[in-house]
Amino acid sequence: MKRIGFFVIAGLIAGAALAAAAAAPAQLHLTPESLTAAKSLGSSSAPIRIDEFSDFQCPACGNFYRNTLRLVIDNYVSTGKVFVVHHDFPLNMHSHSHEAARWANAAAAVGLFEPVEQALFTHQDDWGETGKIEPMLADTLSPAEMKKVELIYQQDATQLDAAVEADIELGKSKNVNQTPSIFVTSHGTTQPLPPGGVSYALMQQYLDYLLAH
Repeated sequence: MKRIGFFVIAGLIAGAALAAAAAAPAQLHLTPESLTAAKSLGSSSAPIRIDEFSDFQCPACGNFYRNTLRLVIDNYVSTGKVFVVHHDFPLNMHSHSHEAARWANAAAAVGLFEPVEQALFTHQDDWGETGKIEPMLADTLSPAEMKKVELIYQQDATQLDAAVEADIELGKSKNVNQTPSIFVTSHGTTQPLPPGGVSYALMQQYLDYLLAH
């Protein structure tokens, strides 16, 4: 009886361990490449690619996102015509931009980049002054989503920062020195747009021209 009891207890312990392992979140393997892919919107086979180097605390970046890029996403990305790739380029003059980039990459790791990007730019004036990014995101995401993002933000800070640094180095290799800096690739040719962003009317005209030729 004692031997049978021992095996029963051992079985219960093993079962509890397996259940705990199943309940624990899987460890994600985060690389700059995987996070870049997660910060991309649309189909990579789209005829036009837009690479955007942006700072979440930069007023010009916020203006470009809200008034131009958001419309491009709604009208061109959603229809398979444009592929948008976000690259982080936090500027030293902005005290909270690097932290915001880390939050955005944490969100990207769990498939929530787009709503977090939109929240960061939409509420830029609020968190930019206070640095209170986490409460703002908690108001944007569901509790379950926020828990996932917080976990990545806390346990994978080194990988998140490496992704941001990789974006910065890529920007420097393209002579990026201000934000937003936009590069449009079509028919194998990449063209930088005027620094600081362009209006949606001009972007729409340019994209339609590329699509027609």
